[in-house]
Amino acid sequence: MNDQAQPTNLPDSIDATLALLDSGDYVADRRLATALFLALRMGRPLFLEGEAGVGKTEIAKVIARTLDRPLVRLQCYEGLDVASAVYEWNYQRQMVEIRLAEASGDVDREYLAEDVFDRRFLIKRPLLQALETDPSGRTPVLLIDELDRTDEPFEAYLLEVLSDFQVTIPEIGTITADEPPIVIITSNRTREIHDAVKRRCLYHWVDYPNAERELNILRLKAPNAAETLSRQVVAFVQELREMDLYKLPGVAETIDWTNALVAIDQLTLDPAVIHSTLGVLLKYQDDIARMDNEQVNALLQRVNAEVAQARDG
Repeated sequence: MNDQAQPTNLPDSIDATLALLDSGDYVADRRLATALFLALRMGRPLFLEGEAGVGKTEIAKVIARTLDRPLVRLQCYEGLDVASAVYEWNYQRQMVEIRLAEASGDVDREYLAEDVFDRRFLIKRPLLQALETDPSGRTPVLLIDELDRTDEPFEAYLLEVLSDFQVTIPEIGTITADEPPIVIITSNRTREIHDAVKRRCLYHWVDYPNAERELNILRLKAPNAAETLSRQVVAFVQELREMDLYKLPGVAETIDWTNALVAIDQLTLDPAVIHSTLGVLLKYQDDIARMDNEQVNALLQRVNAEVAQARDG
């Protein structure tokens, strides 16, 4: 537990956290709101794991927007290193400084070596940026997105940041945040993240939403869709997630599909429009190929029965 001052102006209860997310048009369940509230209250990073497209990244964006804080995003990828994630030296400016010193006759090498490794020659990357407040004094929200795409050595480097909200630069020393940033880490679980990282965080698995919550999400994110269409889409997607597909559709795909159907003035689902728009919902040809006429008709029949039952009930 880090002993620095904790971020201010945060929700003071789980209900307030739910309301905060709701004000940012994020439909959360109470378990997620509890994990987020505790992370904010305790000043701990929040590690969000789950399938792609379930809204993990959006949580950080909503928190930054609703708390009026800058969002610093570190998009992870294979081969990510300190120069791209933390800092690097501006070698061109350093060389200019050396040339100017030589031209003026000031060639005290010891002084010059110290001078060119001054903070004014430092190029700050996301992790270092997140340790500083912005010009108006706001502490950032740091999003470390898709950590599972990086390599294990980078995870090891993160430990100092996540434990003490500081980074060590050999030429300068340790730079520590005056006020810790809000840290959100996401992973699509393409590989396991080391326990040492998880121990420094609070953990929450972001699952696919149930039908009721997904329908509420559509009402916010696809407001122009007819109610019947939204209910059919949700029921159809929920049915798909029970199938043995290579990649199940996430909430992002549900929203995209609904908006695509609205764009072609569709008020209800029918087999023809499902076949012609499946590429919005499913991203692998093998999955699309499984959805033959018989499969689509059977699914749509169950969907229509569910929607009718919900309407009559």
